[in-house]
Amino acid sequence: MPNYRDRRLAQEILKEVNDILRKKVRDPRVQDVNITDIHVTGDLQQATIYYSLLSDKASDKQKAQEGLNKASGLVRRELGHALSIYKTPELFFELDESVEYGSKIDQMIRDLNKE
Repeated sequence: MPNYRDRRLAQEILKEVNDILRKKVRDPRVQDVNITDIHVTGDLQQATIYYSLLSDKASDKQKAQEGLNKASGLVRRELGHALSIYKTPELFFELDESVEYGSKIDQMIRDLNKE
């Protein structure tokens, strides 16, 4: 169960990472990336950043992941400047499958309603 400090830090990271990706990362592969959630470990050493993409194409997903992996050093450095914490957590980017799953369910419901 995450405590208040974990949740607050996760919220701050979410806001900052979205900001950094928009303003500082010039990689076109990450332009359509939207940060959906952050999970911070209890010791605040690692943060898993979940993201979604507008595109369904596997090639776009792979390019976005590569772009995020490449930008993670810059994102972590910028995050360190923005947050007033002792040690900036190590960042891991992971595609949020729940957004895609929700879209599929929505489409199935729309299809059912057409019949």
